[in-house]
Amino acid sequence: MNLALIAVTTDGIKVAERIEGKLDGEVTVFLPQKLKQSKLTATYFSKKLVDQVGEIFSVYGGLIFIMASGIVVRVIASYIENKRTDPAVVVVDDVGRFVISLLSGHEGGANKLAHKVANILKTDAVITTGTEAKKDIIIGVGCRRGIGSDEVKKAISIALNDADVSIDRVRLAGTVDLKANEAGLLSALEELDIPLRVVSRAEIENCAKGYSKSDFVIEKIGVGGVCEPAALISGRKTKLILKKQKYPGITIAIAQENFSW
Repeated sequence: MNLALIAVTTDGIKVAERIEGKLDGEVTVFLPQKLKQSKLTATYFSKKLVDQVGEIFSVYGGLIFIMASGIVVRVIASYIENKRTDPAVVVVDDVGRFVISLLSGHEGGANKLAHKVANILKTDAVITTGTEAKKDIIIGVGCRRGIGSDEVKKAISIALNDADVSIDRVRLAGTVDLKANEAGLLSALEELDIPLRVVSRAEIENCAKGYSKSDFVIEKIGVGGVCEPAALISGRKTKLILKKQKYPGITIAIAQENFSW
């Protein structure tokens, strides 16, 4: 997906610098002419933002705006046509705390794009799509280096079956930051259409919820576990419904969100 990254403030540019270069595909940065001192290689514009957006709206598969969502709503309003053809639109606030899937969430890929940007910024994606709201299952994954995508898919399938839940209920998968670029894991989740939430080792270390800990894992990566805390941290109001299961080269745990205690 070719992407446009648009910022209009100095704080927004700092966030753009954190994102640019870490996204898949071709990324073009658009900045106002008055901010030309930026370190970013960018296309600068002097026209009104709404007019600039009009020129690029149908050119890019995804638009990432780093500014207030109200501004974005106003500047894209007259260009919106159809959810099946409109680009994915994601909004990030000026300090990178919130990443919102605003337009073409499911069909256009904004939900996936929001998750990818959120992982870069080490925050959460805000997804309001109706079909996503009904999903309440989080899969925690730990794996060895070089794991194959087929091995990941098989392990997830067995674990979901053991937990007696459908893959249609899976909202996302979580793993530790060390596995954020594990090709087999990423490929498997892409094929299964499951977004990935990357959890930092600091988050795992500070996780207040109980999970099983392993001396081996502590020795290897410095924290007591991966799949269980990743599942618990990656969702909201979570509780494990399937504790750590071991498969060849991979561990899986499953948590349910909004669990009724």
